[in-house]
Amino acid sequence: MSPLRGEAAILEPAAVPHVTLADVRAAAARIGGAVLRTPTIRCDALSRATGARVHLKLDNLQATGAFKERGAANRIALLTARERAAGVIAMSAGNHAQAVARHAALAGIGATIVMPRFTPATKVTRTEGWGARVVLHGETLAEAAAHAHDLALRDGLTFVHPYDDIAVIAGQGTAALEMLEDAPGLEALAVPVGGGGLLTGCAAAALELKPGIEVFGVEVEGYPAMAQRLAGQPVSVGGPTVAEGIAVRDVGEKPFAWLKHHRIEVLVVPERAVEEAIAMLAEGAKVVAEGAGAAGLAALLAHPARFAGKAVGIPVCGGNIDARALSNVLLRQLLRDGRILRLHLDIPDRPGMLADIATRISALGGNVIEVNHQQLFGAPTVQSTELDLMVEVRDAGQGNAIIAALQAGNYVVRRG
Repeated sequence: MSPLRGEAAILEPAAVPHVTLADVRAAAARIGGAVLRTPTIRCDALSRATGARVHLKLDNLQATGAFKERGAANRIALLTARERAAGVIAMSAGNHAQAVARHAALAGIGATIVMPRFTPATKVTRTEGWGARVVLHGETLAEAAAHAHDLALRDGLTFVHPYDDIAVIAGQGTAALEMLEDAPGLEALAVPVGGGGLLTGCAAAALELKPGIEVFGVEVEGYPAMAQRLAGQPVSVGGPTVAEGIAVRDVGEKPFAWLKHHRIEVLVVPERAVEEAIAMLAEGAKVVAEGAGAAGLAALLAHPARFAGKAVGIPVCGGNIDARALSNVLLRQLLRDGRILRLHLDIPDRPGMLADIATRISALGGNVIEVNHQQLFGAPTVQSTELDLMVEVRDAGQGNAIIAALQAGNYVVRRG
């Protein structure tokens, strides 16, 4: 990973933007009816697993599947008549694109969305489905953003920034306002951080509405840009992550200034904790979350002492996860939990061996879900054969018992 901001990353913010509870309340009144007031639910399964009293704010239920609608709706509602006539433009390869497209369409305003050329076709199609004109430009988000600004100047369009805009920040803060109205006993919030708009808006509302509440930001370890800047360090980010929605290099200057002034702490979580959180939300809460949407829960898993025994509010801020990615995460978690065994056996090439192995596994309640029997070419000798098994088990204890039973039959067993 290489520094991307250098010395600029350690400069003090020039001015602290004015974001208050009154701004958030005004935004809530403005966007009411256009944005879903999503439920806040107490989740006993996650509470038992984490040692905290977990409350989930289900913004994955928004029409576009993410919280971004809040800020986009508020910003668009504040456009002047001239700005509405000209239209809006945004840069995004994800949730912000659909949010701006949808709320521009609802307001009868033209919208142009600039996306990098690598953007998956499904995201382009969904954005166009809300009535926006999509322009594919550049190989990176930075190149797409520069082109969007050029188009805004050329065509007189209003640029709707995903997080570095006070109206957008105030709109995002309505998530915390609703959370605390529905669960006034909350003692802490764990809020995912990309550019910082959601955290800033939520913190502004929560700290004024309930003084003494703890508000934490959450970043994934490959992209801790806000944590690094708040610590006065150069920003160094990069690498693949399932939390792509918060994989941000350049955080918002307005959120940075506000969070630094109010001494908001940003916790950094490992990639594995995010994957575990996605799986726990799916299994324990029956909630589908993208990586960014699961980051708040990941903070409870990675930093349990910070939240033990507390009533914690977690915005599940997005549910737009690729089906294949979700499947992979769930399978990886089953392997980590010991609920799926991957076994490699070297067995004698004699009749009845497969039947004996299957009998030993089934006698202990294991379920064989995949078999690869390489008899001709893979084995080290013609007198033996290789067998790869995937076995579904109840827990690690049952898996260990199955391995012991196979070893008792003189089979050489190795975990995959």
